[in-house]
Amino acid sequence: MQTILGASGIIGKETAKNLAQYTDKIRLVSRNPQKVNEHDELIAADLTLKDQVFKAVKGSEVVYLTVGLPYSLEVWQSTWPVIMRNVIDACKENQARLVFFDNVYLYGKVDGWMTEETPVNPSSKKGEVRAKIAEMLMEEVASKNLEAQIARSADFYGPDTPLSVVSVTVFERLANGKSAQWLVNDKVKHSFTYTPDAGRATALLGNTGKAYNQVWHLPTDRNVLTGVEFIQQTAAAFQTKPRYMVAKKWLIRLMGLVNQPLKENIEMLYQNDSDYLFDSSKFDQAFSFEKVSYGKGIRETAGWYESRKG
Repeated sequence: MQTILGASGIIGKETAKNLAQYTDKIRLVSRNPQKVNEHDELIAADLTLKDQVFKAVKGSEVVYLTVGLPYSLEVWQSTWPVIMRNVIDACKENQARLVFFDNVYLYGKVDGWMTEETPVNPSSKKGEVRAKIAEMLMEEVASKNLEAQIARSADFYGPDTPLSVVSVTVFERLANGKSAQWLVNDKVKHSFTYTPDAGRATALLGNTGKAYNQVWHLPTDRNVLTGVEFIQQTAAAFQTKPRYMVAKKWLIRLMGLVNQPLKENIEMLYQNDSDYLFDSSKFDQAFSFEKVSYGKGIRETAGWYESRKG
């Protein structure tokens, strides 16, 4: 049995879709799980409740933690350590391997390419939370209490990816005939991981024994685009003009006074004022994996939006 905790998000869905090539015993766990594959087993659970996590993980050989919490520092600080402890304990009880889908917040502001060897040096309170839970997991690995790995992604984009910033600020707006928006600086490069690639690679890592007990950066096109280039390619995919505005930090801070999601994003704006470069060469060298280019990924994402019209 392979079990996905947080199966209702886009990464959970993409991972489930790709797990079908490895096993027909897939269990999807979330508050309101829905089938991805015909024979998926569904369990509704609250991952903050230990007994429900133990029930969800029971009998699993591999567990994928892909949960996404509301984008709130208060929620992250109170909830993430509880979830991680519950999942670790449940995996230890069942001798299950654990794959944790993570982001790059724990690195903080990085000058140059982010790699698996980049020091943990968070520049934000949310980054401190991510550093804490990653440390919890890897301490168990170092103590040989658990076989686990961290699959880390850059910011992501792709079809049916509503929580991606560029989904809201670029794809949705251009799809609806509006001007796109970009945060802080459109002249610097910013890596994005394509969600179908992220799910395919996460499933592959979970089913590769030698991949455990280490950190992996998920496959991401190295030909990184600037904000203006990303918008230009997206506009071309929609066959429209690349109209856009840049939201500067002062404007985001001002709007954050009345907009809670924007307020929560203010501490993360360091990711947008200079190059944000994500290196997946470790994965590229270890696996034969054809990752999607930005050009193709942007066209496929735009195509998904077009297919939703009418």
